[in-house]
Amino acid sequence: MIGLISATAAGAATRDRLAAAWPDRTRVYEGPVGDAVRAAFAQCEQLVCFLATGAVVRLVAPLLSGKTADPGVVCVDEGGRFAVSLVGGHAGGANELAREVGEVLGAEPVVTTATDAADLPGLDTLGLPVEGDVAGVSRALLDGEAVALRAEVAWPLPPLPVAAEGSYTIRLTDRLVETAERQVVLRPPSLVVGVGASKGAPVEEVLGLIEGVLREAGLSAASVAELATVDAKAEEPGIVEAARRVGVPLVTYSAGELAAVDVPNPSDAPLAAVGTPSVAEAAALVSGGELLVPKRKSAASPAMATCAVVRRPGRGRLAVVGLGPGARDLLTPRAKAELRRASVLVGLDQYVEQIRDLLRPGTRILESGLGAEEERARTAVEEARKGRAVALIGSGDAGVYAMASPALAEASDDIDVVGVPGVTAALAAGAILGAPLGHDHVSISLSDLHTPWEVIERRVRAAAEADIVVTFYNPRSRGRDWQLPKALDILAEHRAPTTPVGVVRNASRPDESARLTTLAALDPATVDMMTVVTVGNTATREIAGRMVTPRGYRWQEEPE
Repeated sequence: MIGLISATAAGAATRDRLAAAWPDRTRVYEGPVGDAVRAAFAQCEQLVCFLATGAVVRLVAPLLSGKTADPGVVCVDEGGRFAVSLVGGHAGGANELAREVGEVLGAEPVVTTATDAADLPGLDTLGLPVEGDVAGVSRALLDGEAVALRAEVAWPLPPLPVAAEGSYTIRLTDRLVETAERQVVLRPPSLVVGVGASKGAPVEEVLGLIEGVLREAGLSAASVAELATVDAKAEEPGIVEAARRVGVPLVTYSAGELAAVDVPNPSDAPLAAVGTPSVAEAAALVSGGELLVPKRKSAASPAMATCAVVRRPGRGRLAVVGLGPGARDLLTPRAKAELRRASVLVGLDQYVEQIRDLLRPGTRILESGLGAEEERARTAVEEARKGRAVALIGSGDAGVYAMASPALAEASDDIDVVGVPGVTAALAAGAILGAPLGHDHVSISLSDLHTPWEVIERRVRAAAEADIVVTFYNPRSRGRDWQLPKALDILAEHRAPTTPVGVVRNASRPDESARLTTLAALDPATVDMMTVVTVGNTATREIAGRMVTPRGYRWQEEPE
């Protein structure tokens, strides 16, 4: 919950705008300001104070206890001009909150955290437990000193300006190691602990076994991602409470799923009790990985708990990102976030230039020219399989005549794939023309480089006969100058010569041009590969210089 505090009528007015925008996220604290701040500080994860920064500093100073415990505090001036991240920029989420508040109120976010100012991800913002000299290593990164990354476990990280060798070190490991001077240890969630227990097994026995096994194996409890067991034990109090105390979810599998897993130490006892010859080992191994610790029993007599430990492979992450038609303000916030998250960017060289300034320092860029689409898709998938965070970019929406389909044809279930939608050329052109896509519509590429013309022609005829608005992509190039005239002739068999046609070139870019013509008057020679051609249906009209395909929102009469 976000606590909102104000002192004046002007501050309250700005406060109420934010409260109206986030009714489920915020709570307004009334009354004397000091009392309101103290109450919100104790009860909320974050605060937004509509007060002078000096006043907020004096009010929260006596309440501060530590950066990992304090709520994030954002200060907004009464006019709503600035949103200042004051306390808990990283741990308390105040930096991101300042940006969100800025978007709602139209305020300028003010973030002074050094890593944010230098456009570097903070080591304490990577979503991983972190130990060691965070301040010292962060300062070294900021100062451009050599910082080495020692990744003992493959895990997707955002871009970091690291070197092969350096006097400072970032160590990515699930091993139980002490941090050395000038070193930070990042703990990936790479360990899965399979657990079995007899009915009524006390939590102290289950938890003690888990902690002892990890300690003896030299593994860090901070890298445990989950406890896993058979679904018959999903509500076993000792297991459920052990997961709660470790601070991880409890994942369960059916006896049939576990029985299908090949394990080194099967047993008749669990087979008779729950229908599988292994619980602890099978539950740890079912999702794949390396068995680090085979089944161990607790020391009690009789032993009521078993556990096994698996290191699961770090799953790479492939984000297929649509950049939109070209204008920066049509690039979605989600796309921007994925570009900044990726440590590897793969894309067409001209698209890379569009967004190069958005990338974090240290991002590795793999770019190539036209015609290398399948190679780019393979490269992106290969990089993700190495456990990296990869962004594969395409124009418009990456799933529309772009990189998503070849990438997903290459990808298997060994990586995580995220699709990030973008504004398509058809949508951008439609917005410029008016509302040509107001009713049923279809997009057809006229490029026969990868699709036989016979297939394209069949699709054009189907759209013509069905009276559907058609948007043509890739309409005409120097080597393909007859396809567009042929497609227009097919449409003309079913539509009047006066049918409106919209022609948009470089939609949303600085040299954008658009014109409205008719099916009979369109000169194909004026069209190129940077152009989108939208042909209306029999209902499409030109109204006040705009192309409109009416839909009609009155309910159709029911048949008698």
